[in-house]
Amino acid sequence: MLKKIIVFSLLAFVVTSLAAQEFDCKIQVNSQQVQGTNKQVYRTMQSELYEFINNTKWTNHFFGPEEKIDCNIMINITDEVSSDEFKGKITIQARRPVYNSSYFTNLINTIDADFHVRYVEFEKLEYNESGSNSSLVNVIAFWMYTILGFDYDSFSYQGGTEFFQKAESIINRNQNATEKGWKSFESTNNRYWLIENLLNTRYAGVRQCYYNYHRLGLDLMGQKPTEGRMQIAESLSLLQQVHRDKPNSYLMRLFMDAKSDELINIFSESFPEEKSRVIQILSEVDAANTSKYSKLNQSSTESQSISTPSSTSGK
Repeated sequence: MLKKIIVFSLLAFVVTSLAAQEFDCKIQVNSQQVQGTNKQVYRTMQSELYEFINNTKWTNHFFGPEEKIDCNIMINITDEVSSDEFKGKITIQARRPVYNSSYFTNLINTIDADFHVRYVEFEKLEYNESGSNSSLVNVIAFWMYTILGFDYDSFSYQGGTEFFQKAESIINRNQNATEKGWKSFESTNNRYWLIENLLNTRYAGVRQCYYNYHRLGLDLMGQKPTEGRMQIAESLSLLQQVHRDKPNSYLMRLFMDAKSDELINIFSESFPEEKSRVIQILSEVDAANTSKYSKLNQSSTESQSISTPSSTSGK
């Protein structure tokens, strides 16, 4: 009897541990642009990154299997500087489900062009929150905490602050790093400026929009599409206010990269007055895509055919 209790306790511990991890992350490391090198190191990097991200406990919170954050990390290696030093780009994508629907909405969809890391094949990847880490671990941990921050922000107003602060700590510890991406003077759209924007009160309207858009808007559309769409339209005015104070910020561009196509989809079936207001706001805050937003003036039968949150089936 005692043996059975011990076995069941161990099984419960294992199941809980497996279910407690935060991410369901797919990893791809592409080295096609690097010629004449040992390709095995990239396969090992991909495998070890998968284990590192999905088996690390990133928070003190419990995540059930259905609550794990769905994300994709795509690393494109363009230069093998040495046997343990690599340069390239990393694409980060994450999404979350919308309540009462089978629809998933993008939380983040961006490219970090400053992927410059050192990696020794078979070296165990671990993140030490209070100590030193390899450059590869630092970059990955930064983006994992940033994804967590966006996910939590989408469920409660500024709910992701603690994770953005953890990402900021990584920024601060890398101010003397030789690799790019960590310092303010290197670029206007790197890791430094993303976290600076997220924790700067001048951009608080973007984070307020992020919460209103997802929790008060999208999550309502499955049951009340008109009301949900109205909440999303209202949330966009917050972006407009921030844009007029701080135009062309990195955080604003990141938001629009994730949401521009979805917004067209959402408002394609809206009424004329709401469409006109949304077009005006979007054309102001995202002028590069003005022609895209003008498509909203087309009739519903001519609009894009992607399913909107309100038209998807329930789970």
